[in-house]
Amino acid sequence: MDIDNKARIHWACRRGMRELDISIMPFFKYEYDSLSDDDKRLFIRLLECADPDLFNWLMNHGCPEDEELFRMIKLIQNRNKDRGPVEM
Repeated sequence: MDIDNKARIHWACRRGMRELDISIMPFFKYEYDSLSDDDKRLFIRLLECADPDLFNWLMNHGCPEDEELFRMIKLIQNRNKDRGPVEM
């Protein structure tokens, strides 16, 4: 997926599981544009993971073996925490 195809990335962010949507969608909306190109590619790679894995990682019920994916999970959690609740 191309890092500049925001419509397609936005579609990939929609997971159908509310807990994932409230973590991933605001991060994409408010933070994606400020990421480096490498981090954008990493975010897209994270979106290719299965929903149960994403849920567990974002809810701190385990972590990915891939350290870069783990770094992106922590970035999402920290940015969402720092920004606070937002409308989706």
